[in-house]
Amino acid sequence: MARFYQDPRDSALQNLGVRVNKGAATLPATGNQTIFTVQGGRVLVKLLYGEVTTVIQSQSCNLKVTSSPAVGTAVDLAANLDINADEAGCLYLVEGDGTALVGANAGAALNALGESGFIVPAGEIRITTSATNTGATKWQIWYVPLDDGASVISG
Repeated sequence: MARFYQDPRDSALQNLGVRVNKGAATLPATGNQTIFTVQGGRVLVKLLYGEVTTVIQSQSCNLKVTSSPAVGTAVDLAANLDINADEAGCLYLVEGDGTALVGANAGAALNALGESGFIVPAGEIRITTSATNTGATKWQIWYVPLDDGASVISG
């Protein structure tokens, strides 16, 4: 029988690292929302993705994901993706290279396990919208601490 790795300790054994969930929240109104806070140092993000939990309003709206460090200048981890009318279950994959956020309709599978991941310093990981749309998302991050004491908490 297949064994599923849900426990953070077990996932670390599978090289995904530690898992942190951000519960469902409505989209920010033409602004940003902190989804995770990185504290105590740098982390290597192995996987970061969001899921639509309440259908997105049918009007143009771009969504991007940004690292806003405690020291330094913010950088896009994933550039704008139009989320107009995205259905519940739609997935958003953050590749961490600044290219467009990758979206997939509900039921689609993404190639989400990159070989190297990306480094995020202490600070906030935020989503930003370009319009005020109804709808909600939840997010999940898998990471490995690079500095002693580094961790991620839900924003």
